[in-house]
This record gives sequence, structure tokens and C-alpha cells, in this order.
Amino acid sequence: MNERIRHLLEQISALEEELQSALQEQQKRLLYEIKGRRIEFERNIRLAHRRLRTGLLRWILTIRPRDLLTLPVIYGMFLPLVLLDLSVSLYQFICFPIYGIRKVKRGDYIDFDHRFLAYLNIFEKLNCLFCSYANGLIAYAREIAARTEQYFCPIKHARKLAGHHAHYARFLDYGDAGDLYTRIDKLRDELQQEDSAVPPEERN
Repeated sequence: MNERIRHLLEQISALEEELQSALQEQQKRLLYEIKGRRIEFERNIRLAHRRLRTGLLRWILTIRPRDLLTLPVIYGMFLPLVLLDLSVSLYQFICFPIYGIRKVKRGDYIDFDHRFLAYLNIFEKLNCLFCSYANGLIAYAREIAARTEQYFCPIKHARKLAGHHAHYARFLDYGDAGDLYTRIDKLRDELQQEDSAVPPEERN
């Protein structure tokens, strides 16, 4: 990795830390605390949230027909998502110890904290739960796939692709074959030292 890329990665890391500090400041302004897996609001905020909650009958009557019609399609994805969850979890459970790769912590990616928002009714919380699971699971599976790619084939693509994972910047340049296996071994060694891609501040 050349010095310019290393410097840019250090800048990204510094900006991520700055973002975490800003988010923590915002958290204080919103008057809630993270206690383990629970989120607790101040009493006055919690009461205000309850007053803002849309009643079930009103919510049902205001659903747009197109949203109602597509609900079976959306929730039909639940079974494939569960199968993906089981598959990637089993894969890393069996293979990562063999490869010497640290396992990805599922809880760093999937969180159902929207259930603590009193301004959401039961149906809105159910929708949030599904979206949290789907998006968190995909991020979890992607991190497992990313670590696998870093172990077996840490080479960038020739074309610029959208949405690279966090490991991609360290990969070897396309067409750069010099000292290939030594550098791949180095990237494999890094996998034994890494923890999940999620910053420690977000693991509460």
C-alpha cells in the first residue's frame, strides 16, 4: 500500500472517530441513554413520544393501497433472509477458525432498538424490526464475505464499483503481481488481529 492511500485511510479513520463524537453529543441532546441493549429516554420525552404515536385504527385507514398490496412480497423475503443468516453463521462458525480469521460478531450488525421508540405503534415497530433485521443481516453477511475475500483473493477490480466493503482499500491493485503471495499472506495475518468493522462505541 502506498503512502498516499495509507494517509487517506488514516484520515477516514479520524473522521469516523469525529463522527462518533458528534453522534454522542447528539445523543445527549435527545436525552436518552444506552444501557446494554436497552435505550432509555427521560420520562418527559417518553411521555411526549407516546402522545405523538398514531393509533392503530387511524394508521390502518391511512395505509396506501400500493403499500398494502406489496406487504406479502416484502415479508415473503423473511424466510430467505433467515436461511441466509443460518448459512453464513454456520459457514463462519466452521471455516473461520480453520482459516485463522476472527469471527464476525452478529450483534455488531443487527439491533432491534426501534422497539424502544414510544412514538411508533406496534405495526410500525414490526416494520422497523423487519428492516433492521434485513439490513443488519446483509451488512453482517457482507463482512463475512469481505473477510473471506481478503483471505482468498484480496485483489481490486479493474473497474470502479459502487459500495466497496471496509477491507477493499487495503487490497492489491488490479494487475500488480509483484510479490503477490507475500502480500496476500500479510493481509491474511491482518485478519487474525482485526475485530468487527463496527467501531467499539457502537457495540453497546
